[in-house]
Amino acid sequence: MQAKPSHYCEGQARLDPGPGFFRPDSRPARDCGVLLLRWMAEQQAATEPLVVLDGLAGCGIRALRYGLEAHATEIWANDADPDRLPLLQRNLSALSGARCSAITIQKLLAQCAADEQRFALVDLDAFGAPMALVPWAIEAVRFGGILYLASTDGRSFTGHDRTAAVRRLGAAARAQPCSWELALRLQLGAIARSAWSLGRGIRPLLSFSDGRTFRTAVQVLRSPAPAEEQLFGVQGYCHSCGSHRGVSLLRWRELGACACGAEPVISGPLWRGALQDVAVLERLLQMEEPGSPLLAPTSRRLLQRLQADDGLPAEASDLADLARQLQGGPPKLKDLLARLQQGGWRAQASGIAAGQFRTDAPWPEVFAAAKAG
Repeated sequence: MQAKPSHYCEGQARLDPGPGFFRPDSRPARDCGVLLLRWMAEQQAATEPLVVLDGLAGCGIRALRYGLEAHATEIWANDADPDRLPLLQRNLSALSGARCSAITIQKLLAQCAADEQRFALVDLDAFGAPMALVPWAIEAVRFGGILYLASTDGRSFTGHDRTAAVRRLGAAARAQPCSWELALRLQLGAIARSAWSLGRGIRPLLSFSDGRTFRTAVQVLRSPAPAEEQLFGVQGYCHSCGSHRGVSLLRWRELGACACGAEPVISGPLWRGALQDVAVLERLLQMEEPGSPLLAPTSRRLLQRLQADDGLPAEASDLADLARQLQGGPPKLKDLLARLQQGGWRAQASGIAAGQFRTDAPWPEVFAAAKAG
């Protein structure tokens, strides 16, 4: 049996991943975090410290890269497992501004609130559904700072455990073909609700899924944007004809029955605004030249895909599901989008999942464009 390597290299970081859970495949998420912190440094005054909280640090690779590649001035790396603390301390020993601890994330965030300590970036790479942490995490982000949140609760977030979705998200979640996007919008909806309860607003910077891990980065604003609550709504999916429709929670009665006469299944409340800030993503792509060792090719492709899809309109559709309605093979996505655009409709490929698209065209127009191929 081949021995596990004692050190792992990624970007400028070289560290011992240790015996605990560590996923090399999650590098794109870490690359995005480094670029987001660099972007954050551009937005703030030069004299303002770039302070980071890595609340669920594991072996410390995120914290180490924030220090080496984004030049964070102070880093607090925490993992609840006290047995992992010596590994975390060794891996971060090269960072002069690093602080390591081994307490539960709940106690850590409560301590930050009590001390009124706030950060430029709070990174919670969580396992399961960390929604109970979100209000405390938002409180730990300074105005204009970033909350970078991950969850791995694929069953409840995608509508495959409806009871758990109600308990963990305070929302209805019904299984549908575009389940990854549904999960991201439910997660963003929970973040927005927590921010509003604290009198703050959010600006989604990027949202994506790698497998059943759902990742969201939002900028926390001093107050909500005008009419931001209108982006909080519900989404309907019709199993009969395959159409997706949504509406603001303030006008939820307008959703009604589907045009085909069937009753849609309803998910929400969820976020119906943009999933990405394409201008920010464009800047992130400019920060690293192609071929740079700090940005993996898979990370660049991810950012390019997200930069081409802001997430609007809020409802995505699935080619395979459309093919089911057509009772034949799916149309080519490029051709379908071109026909819809020629008809004067907005249409683009989804950056969240392959084989999915979004358009403001009524579903009969989509069906006709698909059959025309």
